[in-house]
Amino acid sequence: MHELEGQRYLCTIMNSLPSGAVRFDVQTLAQVIQNCEDSDALRCQLSLPHWTTLASFMQPFPLNRGQVLIEQGARDATLYFIESGALSSHCEDEHAKVHTSLVGAGTVLGEGSFFSRQPRRATVYASGPCRMWCLTPLRFKDLARHHSAIALELTLAMASVMAKRLCIPPKRAAVT
Repeated sequence: MHELEGQRYLCTIMNSLPSGAVRFDVQTLAQVIQNCEDSDALRCQLSLPHWTTLASFMQPFPLNRGQVLIEQGARDATLYFIESGALSSHCEDEHAKVHTSLVGAGTVLGEGSFFSRQPRRATVYASGPCRMWCLTPLRFKDLARHHSAIALELTLAMASVMAKRLCIPPKRAAVT
């Protein structure tokens, strides 16, 4: 899936959600990330003003239980930040063996394709209601052009998440 197709896919997800007064505040996302103690937590050293700047490049959206966020094989490279809830990642290998991983609030999903631009390695769906933020590669390029220090810090933190997941067998399925 190309960038434009990925954006259409995300718009389809967001438009299929019931309309309601879901309010998002990047300060909540920043606090959740700062307080996350999971092994694959996003260890991002950004101040609240930096998070506010980053938020202007991201799109917040809710996910309902069972809703698919990422499909294995898709060519979308969007990065997803998890503010609340949990997502289940399912990766089928070449032997038809399914590997699963649960990913919770305070981390990211999609870092594998975000960096490599390769097809998604897993299907990910919401285990319950979730609050998400997404960052497309195009918006990340804009961020890097205008706020390079924030983009660099985010890149280093995402690379760390991916490295940790690849070193922990049960978490490998979460590298999407």
